[in-house]
Amino acid sequence: MQRALSVSRLTGNKSTFPDWYQAIVREADMAELSPVRGSMIIKPWGYGVWERIQQTMDRRIKAMGVDNCYFPLFIPLGFFAKEAEHVEGFAKEMAVVTHHRLKLIDGKLQPDPDAKLDEPLIVRPTSETIIGDAFSRWIKSHRDLPMKINQWANVVRWEMRTRLFLRTSEFLWQEGHTAHASREDALKSTLEALEMYREFSETVLAVPVIAGEKPENERFPGADNTFSIEAMMQDGKALQAGTSHYLGTSFARAQNIRFQSEDGGLQFCHTSSWGTSTRLIGGLIMTHGDDDGLRLPPAVAPRQVVVVPMLRGKPEDAEVLAYGQALVKDLEQQFALGEPIRALLDVKDQKSADKRWNWVRRGAPIIVELGPRDAAGGQVTFMRRDDLRDGDRVKSQAMSRDDFVTAAPGLLASIQQTLFDEAKARLDANIVTDLTTFDQVAEHFGQVADEDEEASPFRGWIRASWSRPSGEELEAVVQKLKAFKLTLRNAPMDQPESFGPCIFSGAPGVEEILIGRAY
Repeated sequence: MQRALSVSRLTGNKSTFPDWYQAIVREADMAELSPVRGSMIIKPWGYGVWERIQQTMDRRIKAMGVDNCYFPLFIPLGFFAKEAEHVEGFAKEMAVVTHHRLKLIDGKLQPDPDAKLDEPLIVRPTSETIIGDAFSRWIKSHRDLPMKINQWANVVRWEMRTRLFLRTSEFLWQEGHTAHASREDALKSTLEALEMYREFSETVLAVPVIAGEKPENERFPGADNTFSIEAMMQDGKALQAGTSHYLGTSFARAQNIRFQSEDGGLQFCHTSSWGTSTRLIGGLIMTHGDDDGLRLPPAVAPRQVVVVPMLRGKPEDAEVLAYGQALVKDLEQQFALGEPIRALLDVKDQKSADKRWNWVRRGAPIIVELGPRDAAGGQVTFMRRDDLRDGDRVKSQAMSRDDFVTAAPGLLASIQQTLFDEAKARLDANIVTDLTTFDQVAEHFGQVADEDEEASPFRGWIRASWSRPSGEELEAVVQKLKAFKLTLRNAPMDQPESFGPCIFSGAPGVEEILIGRAY
């Protein structure tokens, strides 16, 4: 399934992949643009998916011995001034608060000149600096370590080119921060978070990823090492779905985070940070969507089974409704994927066909249609949202009511696995491993003009040996790739025992790197 160009029932004509994506966000009732440029309103169905992501990931975070907390939205400018490399990476994206009051001046509401702040405040782009300030007070002894915290919050990074869920000026995320006595312990924690993200993406979101280390030019500002999980979208582009950073002692030195060691000396802590965001929802859409809309993995679907009563304004409607209510109640007593089934009887005052289509485009995993014959015969007619097509129709199935209730957990588990298997097959089939020179890379991808980038043909990724250059040599590689709208994604954690020549220079290779177009 390669959606660089599709004929979509959502858009009604041939459309680019971005058109298709925006149509799904709209038709699945996930989100909409807000009155503030670059920001979004997450609608109930979209926020329901985020709640599922929060709940399931939060359990994993706490299992790593991490406690949740909350830090202020506003950060003093002086905190960023302490960490020059860090602030340089975010300076162009920072929103700044300079006044604390408005005043009516010449008939216009304006910042009051007398209410200018002594020190500007930055609207949180990330929290390393303010959390580092707290760590400097909280950590005194080796007995206080390791310290592991996480917060679920919003952040602001002033984006000029935005797209719902994928890149907005304000977005929701979680950010974990840890402090340790040694590099080994901090790096272990960094990789533990990376593995948590990989497992979460594959088992909960049904999105296969490749975990690896980012090259030097893609590191988080101020970090010693940055690791990521990379997912392949249906147009062949990469989506960075989560990152984990080993920060060394640079932030600890800037924020004076020190501890007294067992021998009585003072040492700087080694710190890490890691985060994912509502961008995961964009990845979910671009991995699993089809021409009818969204397809949600059951693990994150706000409603896993939706029962649509086929009502005709006749006396038997009452029997159909009662039958549907009893079915939902019984389904909610069943467990699927480790939790009670989330079922809903849709009693909105709409035509049955419209209600059915509403749940198809929203991606409800199982949609049940109940009519008078089903109620009278004790049966259930349903469709799986992941099912193969028979022409333009999704196949419907029929079961006895009791058999369906018993089978529902297995059906949901099967849908979860089917969506993952489909995406994994696409990922595996579209990583090219036999290119050995940059000329071959250039021929494979071809140059793309700025105006054509979003409609560029499907090319997947390349995995090739490279010499891991640094400094000016790395910058030369980055510029070479930039001409083809390509970026270095990560060096996968699973590396072979030997390497071919560097695909950029011909020098001996030291690791394999992923190359591709990306969001």
